[in-house]
Amino acid sequence: MALMKQLGQRYAQYFNRAYGRTGSVWDGRYHSSVAHSARYVLGTYRYIELNPVDAGMVNHPGLYTWSSYRANALGRDDRIVSPHPEYLALGLDTIAQRNAYAALFEEALDPMGSDP
Repeated sequence: MALMKQLGQRYAQYFNRAYGRTGSVWDGRYHSSVAHSARYVLGTYRYIELNPVDAGMVNHPGLYTWSSYRANALGRDDRIVSPHPEYLALGLDTIAQRNAYAALFEEALDPMGSDP
């Protein structure tokens, strides 16, 4: 364990000298911000869910193993996914919520009228 700590410290020193930085290698790499509106939250969901599609990894977000689309739009059980209040506000019941969530993706997935 001490060897890995020493290796990490030495690499940070090298990295900082090479790139004119200070601190740990990970300083400043993580940034979070509060989502203040429903539109922003749902837009962020859509952006994240469509990343594997845009990268050409899958043709539909429901086909990506690590996507929450299957839980949110298809109702598949996923212990990791907990519904956000903005997701819950999409409908009065789970069916309406799922349908509204899936509808957020229709335009992006079907721009030419073809099947996903």
